[in-house]
Amino acid sequence: MLIARSAALFVVAALFEIGGAWLVWQGVREHRGWLWITGGILALGAYGFVATFQPDAHFGRILAAYGGIFVAGSILWGMAADGYRPDRYDVTGAVVCLAGMAVIMWAPRNGG
Repeated sequence: MLIARSAALFVVAALFEIGGAWLVWQGVREHRGWLWITGGILALGAYGFVATFQPDAHFGRILAAYGGIFVAGSILWGMAADGYRPDRYDVTGAVVCLAGMAVIMWAPRNGG
């Protein structure tokens, strides 16, 4: 159950962080304005809170593991929002990052 909760929190964090960054990008680079930028800033702020709900108490571990989710989530977001088509190297890199995330976050540890 802890792994499922942790994975769900990573997905929520990715939605806030990647979505927030995308909104800022749209506001600035696509000239959509301050409303988009403000929404992005709020989403990025919310992302900062989501990580605090992870069951592991180690900030560095949470953020390091989240990096794998960020990489894979960014590729998925680009596909959905911008029509980005990843190549086999993008996909391979994302899979490697997710594997690294799983080892960092969920490897069995003896008290550590």
